Amino acid sequence: MSVNENYLNSANLPVHIGFIMDGNGRWAKARKLTRTHGHSAGVTAMEKIIRHCGDLGIRYVTFYAFSTENWSRPKAEVDFLMNLFSTYMDKIISDIKRGKMEAHFRFIGNLDVFSNSFREKIQYISEKTAENSSNITVNVAVNYGGRAEIVHAVNSFISENPNKIITEKDITERLYTGLLPDPDMIIRTAGESRLSNFLLWQGSYSEIYIASVCWPDFTPDELDKALEDYGRRTRKFGGLSE
Repeated sequence: MSVNENYLNSANLPVHIGFIMDGNGRWAKARKLTRTHGHSAGVTAMEKIIRHCGDLGIRYVTFYAFSTENWSRPKAEVDFLMNLFSTYMDKIISDIKRGKMEAHFRFIGNLDVFSNSFREKIQYISEKTAENSSNITVNVAVNYGGRAEIVHAVNSFISENPNKIITEKDITERLYTGLLPDPDMIIRTAGESRLSNFLLWQGSYSEIYIASVCWPDFTPDELDKALEDYGRRTRKFGGLSE
């Protein structure tokens, strides 16, 4: 079924989309491949989605790459994922040095647990691509958990403002996402219908879209279907529709 192009016009598009990239392992298993093949294919899918979002004029995207709970996976898989992240950052750095990087990359989550070399890459990419902030901003959530993010924000406020009443604005300003707009839409793949500790504060009024395909099969065409669905919805934010 073709997508109604009217829903892909800038006036009908979300400003910020969050992606829960689920199903890499199932995608690989269905093809009798290792889970690592699935994760590698997932990176390729993410790159295609970033380019397509940029072409459409979507300003912000946030990808749930590695949660605080993912450390409980087998060590071999965790090690592979860390190497995959590092390799992907090396590719971004290469693109930066060749003048081929147009996106602004940010890494969000508790980054203190990573090695110095890992964090140095993150800092380099974040700083060097900041000048691209007029284009698409890509948030990569690593060692990220929504509950931990809120706790971090509250503790940051308390340490800075003892004996002061905290407000929603105080928390929002101290989230890993900072002052970026909340996601208008959160997309999860592989048919799963839960947030899994992703953008809990920011996603309070996000439109949720569940795609049946596993993440490596989530193509730009699949994103267009999701965007058409988004465009057909009426966002009420607790009020009444007209």
